[in-house]
Amino acid sequence: MSENTQPTTMMEAYEPEQAAKMRWTEAVDGPICELFSALKLEKLTAEDGNGSKVKLSLTKDGEIKIELSSITIR
Repeated sequence: MSENTQPTTMMEAYEPEQAAKMRWTEAVDGPICELFSALKLEKLTAEDGNGSKVKLSLTKDGEIKIELSSITIR
């Protein structure tokens, strides 16, 4: 949510947990993947502080495998 703690989207207003998960997924698929690639890492684990976790690893084919809270999204 925004700094004034008021919901800014309909999802934040009616489904705040789902909105938080969506923001976390966007962060994983954006800046976290970019960091993983830029640093040429083989493995990375991150947590958002609210229990959402992500594991990134490099496959044999050079692709990034993403496991988000035990669900593989890519």
